[in-house]
Amino acid sequence: MSRAWQVVALAFVMSGCGYALAGTTNTLPAYIKRIGVPPFQNLSTTPELDRMITDAVVAELQKRGKYSVVAETDNVDAVLIGSIQSVTPIATAFTDAQQVSKYTVTVVAKAEFKETKDNNLIFSDTIRVTDDYDVVGGASTGDLAASFTQDRNALSRLAKSFAATLVSSILQK
Repeated sequence: MSRAWQVVALAFVMSGCGYALAGTTNTLPAYIKRIGVPPFQNLSTTPELDRMITDAVVAELQKRGKYSVVAETDNVDAVLIGSIQSVTPIATAFTDAQQVSKYTVTVVAKAEFKETKDNNLIFSDTIRVTDDYDVVGGASTGDLAASFTQDRNALSRLAKSFAATLVSSILQK
């Protein structure tokens, strides 16, 4: 069999076997076009993480589909409600003077995604994301919340990682 026919045969077989690229599946009902994403509730001691996570989730939903994403919960097809439960640092590296130089930070948040037509729960879960955080020189290692918020890149990475994990989970349910 020629190489061209092998490629055509493989393409034909793959088209019928349910093969799909991970992260591209969308199992939401087709009528969901407008999604309400009110600000996440912040139960942690890390200020501004709620705003950053909410913004990242909105951006991820807009990037992944043709949705209108709004902050309100009225006149929408579905609502995503979330709360940041905790931000937990674990010291993972130290300087020669035994001061913390790196943390592994875990963010735990709960999320529920409901369609509003029949108030059906589509997704409900606790999401955990982890990222490494280098302590900025001169920052007090005794107050992680204060030093952590100084590094906008660390907060942004956590928020984006959380948003990608959450939206993938919702779209593939």
